[in-house]
Amino acid sequence: MATPAYLRIRTELEQRIRSGALPPGTRLPTEAELQQQHSVSRATAQRVLSELAQAGLVERHRRRGTFVAEGARQENLLRVVNPALQGPEIPGRHAVESAAVIPAHDADVELPGVPDDAPVNQLRRLKFDEDDNPIAVELSAVPFSLAPRMLDEDLAHLTVHDYFARNDIPAAKSRVYIDPVLLDETTAARLHLAAGGAVIRLRRLTWLTDGKLAEAMWHIIRPDLVEFFIEQTVLSTPDS
Repeated sequence: MATPAYLRIRTELEQRIRSGALPPGTRLPTEAELQQQHSVSRATAQRVLSELAQAGLVERHRRRGTFVAEGARQENLLRVVNPALQGPEIPGRHAVESAAVIPAHDADVELPGVPDDAPVNQLRRLKFDEDDNPIAVELSAVPFSLAPRMLDEDLAHLTVHDYFARNDIPAAKSRVYIDPVLLDETTAARLHLAAGGAVIRLRRLTWLTDGKLAEAMWHIIRPDLVEFFIEQTVLSTPDS
């Protein structure tokens, strides 16, 4: 399956920002310039810049343009809890470790309200930063009845909430738990860390408009390579 144009362009810019090739303060191409450079629609160019801004990588200012943010190596936790987000929760490339349909009772994450014998799609991936360091292990479980063709997607680039939006699956709200956990040997080996060390686990539940569970997932993250923050704008500014 071909990589969507918006994802290809966004990934290219994201990699240049995170590598330092585009340092903080650098002005990015405008929507019109992206359209011309990549032969894409205005909507595609707009989505690229909007998702970079949602990721905290750039700041957009009316009449001035889009600039690489000072905190470009940080991640806004509000992205993880936003069910309307259509880009990756934590930017970076994925490597798929496993993808299978299994009974809910065999899933490696709790699925409240889902019967034990109900089939679920379980996807486990390893995420890397711009220097190809493993930064997180990610596991997602989605009821099979809700997304029977999910595992036919391009799983290296799949964002579950984006899949929900594209397939008119009405995700309504998400809740994120922040858990300190000790690394087991298998996860430690994946992340190139010592077993038994303390790390952060972000655990998310997403529900549909009817209250049924849409997804249960978690990220186990290397705290030495990813810094998280929470920021929400309340007051508008002349440049917003």
